[in-house]
This record gives sequence, C-alpha cells and structure tokens, in this order.
Amino acid sequence: MAVPSEQRKSPEKREMTPRERWLALLAGKKADRIPCDYQATPEVTARLLRELNCPDEESLYRKLRIDARRFVEPRWKYPHHPHDPEADMWGVRYKRVSYGCGEYLEAAYHPLADAETPADVHRHRWPDPDDFDYSAVTEAVEQLDDFRPIHAGHFEPFMIYAFMRGLEKAFEDLALRPKIADAILGHLADFYYEHHRRLFAAGKGRIDLTWVAEDLGSQTGPLISLSTYRRFLLPHQVRMADLARSFGVHVMYHSDGAIWPFLPDLIDKVGIEVLNPIQWRAAGMDRRRLVEEFGHAVVFHGSIDNQQTLAFGTPEDVRREVAESVEIYRNARWICAPCHNIQPITSTENILTLYQAITEFGSSV
Repeated sequence: MAVPSEQRKSPEKREMTPRERWLALLAGKKADRIPCDYQATPEVTARLLRELNCPDEESLYRKLRIDARRFVEPRWKYPHHPHDPEADMWGVRYKRVSYGCGEYLEAAYHPLADAETPADVHRHRWPDPDDFDYSAVTEAVEQLDDFRPIHAGHFEPFMIYAFMRGLEKAFEDLALRPKIADAILGHLADFYYEHHRRLFAAGKGRIDLTWVAEDLGSQTGPLISLSTYRRFLLPHQVRMADLARSFGVHVMYHSDGAIWPFLPDLIDKVGIEVLNPIQWRAAGMDRRRLVEEFGHAVVFHGSIDNQQTLAFGTPEDVRREVAESVEIYRNARWICAPCHNIQPITSTENILTLYQAITEFGSSV
C-alpha cells in the first residue's frame, strides 16, 4: 500500500565532503556550505594542537570543520645538495631569522650571485627530475581516501630565482640583463615542467590541484610592470598551467598584494581557476570590484585579513569581517581562509572565531 505523499519523509541531504565542496566550486556550482581552508606558521599550528587537545592536524581540521587539502610530493633522493652539504637542491643556503615569537628561513647564500653570462648560469649544477622518487606520490594517493582534495606541485620560479641570485640582482636582471634572466628562468621552467609531468603521472588521476604562483604585488602596487611580466613570466605560467590541465589538475594561483593589472592575463591566458590570497587592503584590491569583474571566472580563496583583523582585531572584528565577506561573495565562489599564514601574534580566540563564524554564516548561503 502506497504511503500518502504528505506522510513521506524525504531523506536528509548528505553533507558534502571537503573534496566535494572544492570540486563543486571548481565546476561552477554551489557547495552545501561555504568551504574554508587553513594556513598558518608552524608555531601557530603547534599551539592550536596543544590548546585544542588534537593529536594531529587532521583532527584539528575536523574539530574546526576546515576543508583543508592533502598535500603529496615525491621524495628527493639526497639529504642535501650533492656539492654543498649546507645547501638545498638549488645550491641555496639558509639561516634561521627570529622575529620574536617564531622563525623564518631566509636565503643567506646565493649560488648565482656572481654569474655574469648565460654560460655561467648553464655551468651551475641544476636539479634533475631523476633526483626524485615519484613512486612516493603513487603510494600516497593509493593510501588516501576521497575525503579531502589532493594537492601536488608548486611552480613559483622567480621566488627561487631571487634565492639563487639575490633579490636586488634578480629584479635588475629583468631590466638590465635579459639574457641572464632568460637563462635562469629557462632552467627553472624546464626542470619544473618535467618534474610536474612525472608528478602528475604518478598521481594516477587522483591529484586535484596544483600551484602556479608568483608574488607580483606589494601592498601599494605591482612589483614589476605588466610588460615585464608578459616578457619573462607569462609564457612559463601558460606552459605549466596547460600541463596541469592535460592531466585534469586544477590550477590555483598565489600572489600577495596589489595585482589587479595582472588579473586579466592570469584568467584569460594562464587560465587560473582559484585566486589566492585576496589581500583586500592592498591598493586596488577591493573585494566587491573583484567579484564584479572576475567573479564569473575564478574561485576566490582567502580574504580574511591576517595583517590587521586576525592579528590585532577583537573577536567581534573577526566575526564582522567574516559576515561582511559572506555577503560580498554571495554571488561568487569563495573559500574562506586567512589571506596568508596566521602569525603567532594572532590569538587563539580570534582563530576559533574565524572558523566558528564561517560555520555559522556560511551554512545559510
């Protein structure tokens, strides 16, 4: 006997997994709630694990309902640079620099600082993809479930260029020594292209996201001109993004600061799908304007200010910014997250308020 329609109970809608939320947004759809992500210094993460009594980061993410990615990478076969026991694979040496409540690694030796010709660049001992064991990626993805999106690979060549050459000379090269710039960027791009090709192949179709990145903006404006970007960086970014897409991998783009002039190229030519970190207090980066101009084309990732609001604001300031952002991004696709690494000066209360607020406000959108 049939049950009258008014007596039938519709099954409760199943809650999406973090991966399903990310993939929904990447497909141009809405998720069951606004996803959120996490990035912080190691000191902050250690503090949260301790204070929230979480044994590991996964338990922290589940407690705060964070839709974090899982990262996989190949194994580098060497403990250090083959010719320099104090250097990384690029030949760069680092030193720990304290900022009072934590430390950052800063480049202290630049192996290409004295290069004067492209021949000097070519003689450098460049990394080889054969230096890596990509089976580690296959093993990792086979052990993971589909609960979280999987992220692999990071292409940010000018950052490494600056480590290898020194920041001042790196910028000078773009204006004064283009042949050296082409030589260094060429080696970096060629290595990463083959490195990522093997990395994506080892992922066996399980890798969802990768970084194509470069910091192009300061707090007040671009770090380089649009013409310089197009001459030196854009072609390599297009090549790397095309490679990712050929494996079905979605492209995230990271750049701090005021980068408005670059966005049309990044979206139309590189084809980025996720824009991070939305430092909206930087010049020209108004959130409403971003949504109006580019909301149809990209997923916005970040946007909760860690320079002022999270670091120095009250919990009510944090709650207000999350609520305001929910409204601004209502007709766009947005993943709520801090707009860079949460710093140790940020209180635990403010961090918890961020994730409590997006859970509350993001569920009604």
